[in-house]
Parts: sequence; C-alpha cells; structure tokens
Amino acid sequence: MKKLLIITIAAILFTACKKDKTPAYNTSIKGELSIEFDNIAGSSDLQLNTASYTNAAGENFKVTKLKYYVSNFVLTNTNGTTYTVPQDSCYFLIDESDESTHDPILRVPEGEYKTLTFTVGVDSLRNTKEISERVGVLDPAGTAADMYWGWNSGYIFLKLEGTSPAITGMGGAFMYHVGGFGGYSSATPNNLKVITLDLTARGTAKVKQTKSANIHLMVDVLKIINGSVNISFATTDMIHSIAPGVPLANNYASMFTHDHTEN
Repeated sequence: MKKLLIITIAAILFTACKKDKTPAYNTSIKGELSIEFDNIAGSSDLQLNTASYTNAAGENFKVTKLKYYVSNFVLTNTNGTTYTVPQDSCYFLIDESDESTHDPILRVPEGEYKTLTFTVGVDSLRNTKEISERVGVLDPAGTAADMYWGWNSGYIFLKLEGTSPAITGMGGAFMYHVGGFGGYSSATPNNLKVITLDLTARGTAKVKQTKSANIHLMVDVLKIINGSVNISFATTDMIHSIAPGVPLANNYASMFTHDHTEN
C-alpha cells in the first residue's frame, strides 16, 4: 500500500512538472514578434559598396543598393490554426542601407508558431487602391518614391543595384528592378512570390505578451542572380520592366531561409 502511494505521488509530481514546461497562452492577448531579415551574399555578410562577390558566371561585382518589399504575413500555430496579420499592418520595405528596417515587428496573438508565410512584393489589391490609402512605406510621393513605376502604376518589388568590371558601358553599373502583379489595365507577368518557411527544425516562435520573440531569416542576394537562370552582368546590365524580371523573381523566391528563433 505504501509502495502504491509513493508511485501515485510520483506520477502526480511528474505530470505537474510536464505541465509547467508548457507555456500558458491566451490567444485574446497579443505580443510582439519580430522578423529579422539578415542580408548575406553566400557565406558572407552583405556589405554595400565595399565587399566584392562573384556570380555563377565567374564575374566579380559589388552591391550598392538592395531594397525589397515583404508583406501579407501569415503564421501557423502548432495547434493548426492560422493568424493573418491585418492588411494595414503587414507591409514593410527592407533597405540594406537602413538597419532600422531589417526587423519588422508584428503584433500577433500569444501562441507557438510553426510556420511563417509572407509575400515578396506588394499585392494587386494594394497596388490598385487609391493613392490616399497607400501611406508609410507605400507612399509613392514619400518612402516609396524610388520603389514605384509611375509609368506602369505599380511597385518595384525588389531593387538590386551595383557595379561589375564585366560591364563595359554605363560606368560598369547594373540595375535590376523587379515588379509586376499581373497587370492593371492589361495582363502582365505576375512576379509576386509567396514564401512559406517551416520553423520547427530551428525553433518555433513562442509569443507571449510579456516576452517578445524573433524569427531570424538569412536572405542570400546571390540567389537573385544565381538559380534556375544564372544572370551574367556582361549580357544583362539593366532590367527595368516586368517581363525581363521574371527570371530574377523565380530565383529570389528561394533566397530566404530560417536560421534560428530567439524566444
């Protein structure tokens, strides 16, 4: 009888300890979740203007500008439910030259999240809204002034610029501007890319009101020009319209990887 009592008490204590390890989440309460976009070039940190890199064609180059839009964030909880960040709070412009833009902060319900989904670019709905409804990083007269094609009434989703000795004209400069949401008044290629990352291998995000979490992503710019189509600076130094940007958009769809999560 005494042995049975000891076993019962031990079982109760074990169960209590297991419960203590499971965070108590209240989905009606929100906490902060930052998404860190850490821009790199292969195995090196991306450095504007100074560091030299090499593409798949063996051409050396430097990056002078890297900017891209990320939007429409959706998180999947470990219990299978999803949370979509409200439209008015889910557009961010990542600018390598401005460190303050590298860690967008989302307000999401408390919970443990196993996947992160977002779009590279600005969706057709927001592209076609009245200008007065496009504020902040989407303001064509403000922050978005150099990320907007006025002639085509659409946002540039990604801008990669730099120099390469492989380019004989234009002072050795290249400019790759990728956009296109499917067309406003007529059909165009759709270069919007939806990215879904599984967080389970390197750490789910555990969001609580009292403690923020951070999902650290690595963004490899080499994959913009190296991929299903390898881009040569010697043959392509300018991309300023939608159709020529399709190969780059297909390439950069794979430039995001989940490195780790800080809880």
